[in-house]
Amino acid sequence: MNAIVPPRLDRTPRSASGTEPAAGTTGTPATGGGATARTVARYAWFAARIGMGFTFLWAFVDKLFGLGYATPDGKGWVDGGHPTKGFLAGAEGPFAGFYHNLAGTAFADIAFMVGLAAIGVALLLGIGMRIAAGAGALMLIMMYTVVLPPTTNPVIDDHLILAVLLIGIAAAGAGATFGLGRWWASTPLVRRLPWLT
Repeated sequence: MNAIVPPRLDRTPRSASGTEPAAGTTGTPATGGGATARTVARYAWFAARIGMGFTFLWAFVDKLFGLGYATPDGKGWVDGGHPTKGFLAGAEGPFAGFYHNLAGTAFADIAFMVGLAAIGVALLLGIGMRIAAGAGALMLIMMYTVVLPPTTNPVIDDHLILAVLLIGIAAAGAGATFGLGRWWASTPLVRRLPWLT
């Protein structure tokens, strides 16, 4: 008597031998996306990486030269202004005292400006994504804590959403799409210290 073979529940294409998924498939039930969905995701993460990189680098340039956007003309760092003073001096909520003490100090100004520039360049080039995403997320979370509670929502504001986006950019390996991520990962330094990827 022939054994009854239950029908396959997934519809993943099999190779000619029937033992493994066919080339180009994931081995999971079809979700209607496949290679096209992966391509769209890659380009979406690339666009998010470039957008976030430009956001950080632009903030650095504006605060450095006082271009009249977030930083008034003549109040740039090169003019003797303090990039952290205005924002941190206006801190509210449970951490206000801590941020008031930091506002305009040389340590805070240098750390903030170096962080903005390094994160922006790393994201635009697609290198050091883990450390850039971690440092950027930390900076954004700290900015979130400057003005607690948020003014437009009782819990969430855009700083937290952008922090999560940065982690996603790094986790998705977005530095390899139109970036130097693959080359960076192959360098002897990064092979020795993988956390630099």
